[in-house]
Amino acid sequence: MDTLIIVLYLIALSILGIYGAHRGHLLMLYLRHRKKNPKPTRKFAEEELPSVTIQLPMFNEMYVVDRLLEGVASIDYPKDKLHLQILDDSTDETVQIARAKVDELCERGFDAEYIHRTDRTGYKAGALENGLKTAKGELVMVFDADFVPQADILRKLVDHFTDEKVGMVQARWGHLNREYSMLTRCQSMMLDGHFVIEHIARNRSGRFFNFNGTAGIWRKETIEDAGGWEHDTVTEDMDLSFRAQLKGWRFVYMPDALAPAELPCEMNSFKTQQFRWAKGSAQTTKKLLWTVLKADIPFKVKLEVIFHLTNNFAYLFLVVLALLQLPNMLLRRHMDNPELLLLDVPLFAATCGSICVFYLVTHRALYGNLWDAVKRLPLMMALGIGLSVNNARAVLEGLFGKDLEFVRTPKHGVASTSDVWKKKKYKARFPVHSLLELAFGLYFVVTIVLAVITGSWVTIPFLVLFMIGFLYVGALSLYQAR
Repeated sequence: MDTLIIVLYLIALSILGIYGAHRGHLLMLYLRHRKKNPKPTRKFAEEELPSVTIQLPMFNEMYVVDRLLEGVASIDYPKDKLHLQILDDSTDETVQIARAKVDELCERGFDAEYIHRTDRTGYKAGALENGLKTAKGELVMVFDADFVPQADILRKLVDHFTDEKVGMVQARWGHLNREYSMLTRCQSMMLDGHFVIEHIARNRSGRFFNFNGTAGIWRKETIEDAGGWEHDTVTEDMDLSFRAQLKGWRFVYMPDALAPAELPCEMNSFKTQQFRWAKGSAQTTKKLLWTVLKADIPFKVKLEVIFHLTNNFAYLFLVVLALLQLPNMLLRRHMDNPELLLLDVPLFAATCGSICVFYLVTHRALYGNLWDAVKRLPLMMALGIGLSVNNARAVLEGLFGKDLEFVRTPKHGVASTSDVWKKKKYKARFPVHSLLELAFGLYFVVTIVLAVITGSWVTIPFLVLFMIGFLYVGALSLYQAR
């Protein structure tokens, strides 16, 4: 049993080290290719601009629907080449608000179409698929309800479609309420790392990257050629992205085109969002991994797709690592040569180090001020650890479950610190596993006490990260669910 515990501990840590090394590899690719700004083959003349359908899928978004539609109406593009589709599956006051706003837009000269479904088959993917039947545009742009696109976003993206091989162009997400709370500040760091380093590294080095479900434009022909929107996963964006790129379509990422969005200001909403993304990536892995392995694509592209698809699997090993911290520490006290296991220190340090450098480089690229990033980094890392129970459960459900319900992230229309979300209608469901997160937090309190008693000083900084992460996520989930 002692040997089994130590072997499992080292296996879990080694696998996390591999994913940490992969993060470092993406950082190197970013540094190597960051100055290779993608440029369109040419620019469209004003009279030859392609027609664009902007699809706005929504479900019970009464606090943000007006803001979204007004933002879309401000986009700089000829009205005669713009078609707005409001794809509304709502069952509350959102229906009346959206209808009234669509009528107003029509009076202002927009070609706006309101489509209301009472049958939510396929959820968001089903709504997009249904809207595509009447979409008038050669290109299709998608915005989720929590976004407020900048006026120049379409102009910055559309010229890339002068290349007939380009199937999708993705913009960068911004943050409307980045400074709202410590939670939103940590979320912004996580997302910025994805949009600054991961997307640039993958796209500009010739590897696949994925449409993010919103703030991007598709060539309608690309969607149809790849098999259309399918709803056998809850991350329809990732699924379609890889199917399209395996078909030979080229994707472009434009970080200079910005679409600000509202970050979840409630822990349970944030966990709902993370759960859906982790579960959907596991479902997509199950669906497409074998197809990717058989595909006639370069090995470097294939390897990156595998890491990309399985990235959330790391949470499974993080939970195993958390469980084994205490027995591993106690076993060392009784080993003849405990120093043999000190190889976990460089593995821990390398993994944490790659995360630190990754997000510090991201922050420097976007905001310049490194001190802000240094202050936020420890809690962001702890938050990632605290999410491991939530996301590991999501991965297991994605691999072995059959539930395909798309649970949306509640939006409250919060854009500044003066806005209040607590008295508003939408709330995320209380996750019972928050009690398990609290239990993990208390487990690490005991582990740290024993580490002090036994003089295991080297491990204490890592143990503190685990303790803070689980207590922060679990306690805030319970507190905000009152």
